[in-house]
Amino acid sequence: MKKAVLLFIFVIAFSHIYAQTDFGIKGGLNITFFKVVEGDFGTNPSEEIGYYGGVFLDMKFEDKLHLQPELLYIHIRDFQFLNAPIYLEYDINKDFHILVGPSLNYFFDFFSNKFKVRVDMSLAYNFTTNLDMHMKYTIGFEELSPNVLFLGLGYRL
Repeated sequence: MKKAVLLFIFVIAFSHIYAQTDFGIKGGLNITFFKVVEGDFGTNPSEEIGYYGGVFLDMKFEDKLHLQPELLYIHIRDFQFLNAPIYLEYDINKDFHILVGPSLNYFFDFFSNKFKVRVDMSLAYNFTTNLDMHMKYTIGFEELSPNVLFLGLGYRL
């Protein structure tokens, strides 16, 4: 957990080197897909709906490439965790973007191994220069690590 927070602080501090850095907030709903194995009956996924909110930086370093770290608090029924993806963002055009990167996750009260590294993939569409809609999918690689679909809005301050 401390390493994830330190990495995020380092990225924020490093972002001041870039001339074009935006700061924003985001939030929305998430749908978590748990993988449950029950004997010979196979995998029976169950879903839970929760919410998330947090902050992001958008650092443009090439014509169509950005670095976008985020720090999100996620709450799903009885458990909570921090999600800190570090995205490489590619601009398909001025309003549509693809983001992909590693995701550092710290689970407060659900797993015995509280820190997990996962992969995030995201699509974002800008309604205006300040307001966007995004959808991201977080992939858990371990049997009991949930996959999560996020649907929300982001606002550049």
